Amino acid sequence: MTTKVHVHLFYGADPRFYRKGEDIGCLYGYHHAESDEFQLSYSQDTPESKPVRLARRALKTLLGFDLIHTLRNRDEMLRSDVIWTHTEHEWLSAALMLLMNGKRHEAGPQPLLIAQSVWLIDKWPSYGLLRRWFYRKLMARADLLTTLARDNAELCRDYFERDATQLFYGLNTRDFPVQKPTQWQPGTPLRIAAIGNDRDRDWETLIRAVGNDPRFAVRLATRRRIPRSLRSLNVHVAPAAGLKKQRELYDWADVIVVPLRPNTHASGITVMLEAAAVGKPMVVTNVGGLQDYFSARAAAYVPPFDADALRNALLGLMTSPVAALQQAQAAATELVSRDHTTQHYAQQHVKITRDLLRRRGQTAQQGRRERERVRQAEAVPSQSRGGR
Repeated sequence: MTTKVHVHLFYGADPRFYRKGEDIGCLYGYHHAESDEFQLSYSQDTPESKPVRLARRALKTLLGFDLIHTLRNRDEMLRSDVIWTHTEHEWLSAALMLLMNGKRHEAGPQPLLIAQSVWLIDKWPSYGLLRRWFYRKLMARADLLTTLARDNAELCRDYFERDATQLFYGLNTRDFPVQKPTQWQPGTPLRIAAIGNDRDRDWETLIRAVGNDPRFAVRLATRRRIPRSLRSLNVHVAPAAGLKKQRELYDWADVIVVPLRPNTHASGITVMLEAAAVGKPMVVTNVGGLQDYFSARAAAYVPPFDADALRNALLGLMTSPVAALQQAQAAATELVSRDHTTQHYAQQHVKITRDLLRRRGQTAQQGRRERERVRQAEAVPSQSRGGR
């Protein structure tokens, strides 16, 4: 039988329009799971006027998820066997929609919901009692919890008394073909690129480490606001929008730096995957379970908030080009050997979905056997009375 999977993504990730004309498939690579066994559909963006867009976003801010976008895709979701989600913003709204729908599903049982969380666990301690209660109710509708980091998976047991499955995020190697470097020589000054819009990027520690130091030239690509007090003459701040700009930034750089605040969701892993693919050595804050993806051979890990350690790691690469090259080569090798690709990411979803469907089938079969046992037990007294 064909399993119908609905991939519920954020508004703006509709594969019909995302990078239209480039034929990249689905964002995050879920399309690699398409087969005779798995038939995929995707959430679709509904064109909307500015007032409607503002209302949808206001409700999203209030609830913490995009309920209107989900309700627009309700029918397709209910026709599926399984719903895949990428972040809590999608599964929270999908869970609410399924609860609102109740058992009104004529085609059979409601879809299974695979709920992947990214930022939820980091934010959980800051939530009030009402939001925690609400989200716990929604989480009860999720059939399987997944995360992209071991730290998050472990905290699911602490916070929710539920197991979570760790999945490994992957790189689109069509956008970033893996190029194992054969040489590396630092520029003068050392050219440092840092890129990212995640809430846990620690730009302050990076700038304290290298700001106004003529040994370094820094390009910091982010949409987040950098306080004027941190601005330095050798630090150029500007977004790198689009794949072309990102590739140009990586080509320019000698070293990629991923400065991070403590977190549990593997913040920065996308940049690490890209840096490994383009063959550039990395200096990375040792938080978020990133060493589950790349070992200490493949990146120079430094403690959080330690500007001196970050600066010394950069100087160490400058003074030891051979070691820097070996590090970059190790990163490219681990990316390939551990298969940190979108193809593998999709196949992990295939595996957990098969397991989930098998368990549901076993539960249903056990239920039928129990009902048959009860029916037979009830029939025995009736037959005995008839015999008298």
